Amino acid sequence: MRILLTNDDGIHAPGLVALEKIARAISDDVWICAPEYEQSGASRALTLADPIRVRQLDERRFSTTGTPTDCVMLGIHELVQGAKPDLVLSGVNRGANLAEDVTMSGTVAGAIEAMALGVPGIALSQMGGYDARDEFFEPAEVFGPGIVKRLVELGWPDDVVMNVNFPNLPPDQVGEVEVTRQGFRDVHVRHAEKRMDLRGREYYWVGFRQTPSKPAQGTDLRALYEGRISVTPLHIDLSHMATVNALKSRLGGPPPRA
Repeated sequence: MRILLTNDDGIHAPGLVALEKIARAISDDVWICAPEYEQSGASRALTLADPIRVRQLDERRFSTTGTPTDCVMLGIHELVQGAKPDLVLSGVNRGANLAEDVTMSGTVAGAIEAMALGVPGIALSQMGGYDARDEFFEPAEVFGPGIVKRLVELGWPDDVVMNVNFPNLPPDQVGEVEVTRQGFRDVHVRHAEKRMDLRGREYYWVGFRQTPSKPAQGTDLRALYEGRISVTPLHIDLSHMATVNALKSRLGGPPPRA
């Protein structure tokens, strides 16, 4: 199996080291194309107004000045030599990618771009903070290979990506795997903090408050809160069919006049 790896934390991120361990437990045909610098929150951004520079670090390892989406596109179409990848793994992200945050995640976007180009994609994220523990990614490293292998064996629809999140627990305390649906937080965790630089000018730093919500059973949030590995099938059809059906008889036909 030929596997292409990417991430949004950058080519030097420890989560990419963890992802490479996961991939090499499955295959010895592993390629890497990741951003030169951190691209967290880049979502599906493409670099259109600037050139993308590519740096080759070894035979199968590349970094680019682009986004995760750029990396997957270039990896599949330009950089991976010979056969097309059979699988794209994106991550392992430092921090979970859950609920509404998946629409902003560069990690999830890497898997979505793979899907858009006809290659199965899996996003992997490790819940937790920004501590420096050597074992931070241990849950992902221990359980990632088995979950990825099983998902590949089972397969999934061509228009779906898999979003896998690991709880911030020692491996022997991880309960089980749960197939979940995407949740939605009942609290607002994103905020901007006003600060002052050394020249007396104000600026803002955007971040997240560590405020737990009260998610429903069966959601990705609830699984992680309760120490389970969450596997969420995602797709990018954002149509809300209940509203589509409700509006058809009221708005369809000749355009209304003001």
